[in-house]
Amino acid sequence: MTANTHPGRRATSTTFFSAATRYWLGVFPRIRHESRHWRHRAEAIPDPSLRDLALEAQRVKQANIEGCAAFAAFAPSTYRKEAVRAQIAFQTIYDYADTLAEQPNTHPLANARQLHQALAVAIGQSTEHTDYYARCPYREDAGYLQQLADACRTALDTLPSRTEIARPVARLTSLIVTYQSLNLTEPQGGHRHLEEWAHTETPDGTDLKWWETAAAAGSSLGVFALISAAARPSLTAAEATAIEQAYWPWVGALHSLLDSLVDEQQDITDNQRSLLSYYDTPQETVARLQALTRGALKAVNTLPNAHEHKLLLAAMASSYLASPQASSPTASLVARHMTETLGPIATTSMTVLMARHAASRVRRPRRTKTPRS
Repeated sequence: MTANTHPGRRATSTTFFSAATRYWLGVFPRIRHESRHWRHRAEAIPDPSLRDLALEAQRVKQANIEGCAAFAAFAPSTYRKEAVRAQIAFQTIYDYADTLAEQPNTHPLANARQLHQALAVAIGQSTEHTDYYARCPYREDAGYLQQLADACRTALDTLPSRTEIARPVARLTSLIVTYQSLNLTEPQGGHRHLEEWAHTETPDGTDLKWWETAAAAGSSLGVFALISAAARPSLTAAEATAIEQAYWPWVGALHSLLDSLVDEQQDITDNQRSLLSYYDTPQETVARLQALTRGALKAVNTLPNAHEHKLLLAAMASSYLASPQASSPTASLVARHMTETLGPIATTSMTVLMARHAASRVRRPRRTKTPRS
């Protein structure tokens, strides 16, 4: 070990634990508060099918909620509550609409697009609610979806640099809506339309595969990075655009493909073809994810506050790779190569997250004996 390795690792650890302290003490309590609120609202949905699906989306995708609000750890404390509220409402809409869109439907593409219009309203791209359930066999949600969109939009409007992020957030949200509309299960038609669209969206000068472009479109991380940035009064429109261009496509593609890596077995169970399945071999999967990691690092290094985005990138990757579901040989190879590329901050993140997963497994049986009221 060289003489100057210790200071670098100490600085990395200091950055990580400083951010972790802000997250657990300043952000996580807000996540718990917002999550309880939306769980109570979901429990009040009169239609039993919608109620079950809303609660399922919140339960199964709780990690998404905790991850999306991690960006708020870098928001000024004055506006942190509003940033968390907007991020959680946006992600809750995303997960709920996605869950509904996966249900059997005679018009799956139109149904998915209609449901996800709530995201456009949530970020203020559209000012009026539409009939989100127009193509859905269920509709009595007692205003649940509208209230989520209103909560996100209202919280966003309080942020001092809301105007500066308006266009980049609208562009990223439009990509999400289109991706979610075209990302159909095999019984619904599969990825034919998604592939056609992704070919037209692949940025010039990149070597991205069509499914990597599609994966980037489905990621909400750029939206959350921009929401947290909007909490800073000094943000400029140029800086907001730079954040958008760093997260689309590089960070977004890596994010969604790591999500597919963790969900691989569940996708098989749900008869949903994983985007990862388009790679020919596990070796190609590892090589491409490592290339995307390098591209993401290069992209975030150009940003103001690059160290914050690098930490969030490493934490995001680690949260997937430390998951108990990421136990396949391919996932193990990805984890090894990716932590090498991301450096010490990823090693630190992986260690902490694996310890948390282990602690959760130890505690879980005890909770089943004494259910919460």
